[in-house]
Amino acid sequence: MTEAILLVGGKGTRLRPLTVHTPKPMVPAAGVPFLTHQLARARAAGVDHIVLATSYLAEVFEPYFGDGSALGLHIEYVTEVEPLGTGGAIRNVASRLHSAPGDPVLIFNGDILTGLDIPALVRTHETTGADVSLHLTRVTDPRAYGLVPTDATGRVTAFLEKPQTPEEIVTDQINAGAYVFRRSVIDTIPEGRPVSVERETFPELLATGAHLQGMVDSTYWLDLGTPQAFVRGSADLVLGRAPSPAVPGRCGDRLVLPTATVAPDAKLTGGTVVGADAYVGEGARITGSTILSGAVVEPGAIITDSLIGARARIGERTVLTDAVIGDGAVVGPDNELREGVRVWCDARIPAYSLRFSSDQ
Repeated sequence: MTEAILLVGGKGTRLRPLTVHTPKPMVPAAGVPFLTHQLARARAAGVDHIVLATSYLAEVFEPYFGDGSALGLHIEYVTEVEPLGTGGAIRNVASRLHSAPGDPVLIFNGDILTGLDIPALVRTHETTGADVSLHLTRVTDPRAYGLVPTDATGRVTAFLEKPQTPEEIVTDQINAGAYVFRRSVIDTIPEGRPVSVERETFPELLATGAHLQGMVDSTYWLDLGTPQAFVRGSADLVLGRAPSPAVPGRCGDRLVLPTATVAPDAKLTGGTVVGADAYVGEGARITGSTILSGAVVEPGAIITDSLIGARARIGERTVLTDAVIGDGAVVGPDNELREGVRVWCDARIPAYSLRFSSDQ
């Protein structure tokens, strides 16, 4: 396997305001755009040619990654004029592939952080002679996912929509968002219209007798679809819980990029990231959070499990827990924001304006 398709066209609506100005795969995680981690892991698995299927804010990808040579890759870019769904996006980039009809092509979604053993998935695909092989993972509560039961040999037997009752939960295996397609199968996907591989392509292949193989890999897996998950994923990369060869530094309690400034008595823990040109003032305490480039955290602020957007400013003594602050926003001193609050880009919150508890 030498080729892959990355699906990076989604709007990332669940991640707003992080994705107002930045497509989801380009939001920084552990100091670099999240997509960098996926590209680096694909390269480590032997992939050398990757086609990015782009749509939303497509113009930002190529200026950053170029031809991919800095990562040891050859990257091409294909932009959808209208969103085509997962299957439609795969079909839309098929003309850029060089693989022969029987060759394997790796395909993965641009919002999944995983420790998947990619070579093992390819080996499973080849040894079983499958038309499509799927990475499956087990979850404690599968009600929010489509279920993928398999037989004793790992062959997929059905694709079940999100279960509504306990009786419908026949397995804890879910589609984890990474696949290996036989190249010829990609050409059977309808062209020029939206297609979902999960709801249309896979069930139709199964109905026509195609061989779909599941490989359960229960290493690290996280869907970065929500701000809380994205912050957690970035922290796990820094802490070394999630594997990536692209983390720009040693794994540990904190990652401070070289051009950032952190006061000597500031305390950074739990996988906190301080981005380029950001500033953290005296006595600030930051746990499990991401401070993006150019942001300012003023003295005495306390930030936990939160993401501070580029060029945002957090005032003195302000407390943030499970919060997302958009690019360029200003939260004045002595505010207290908790429980999933989202402050939009360039918003202004004056001092002493919002609290979840008494100011005493």
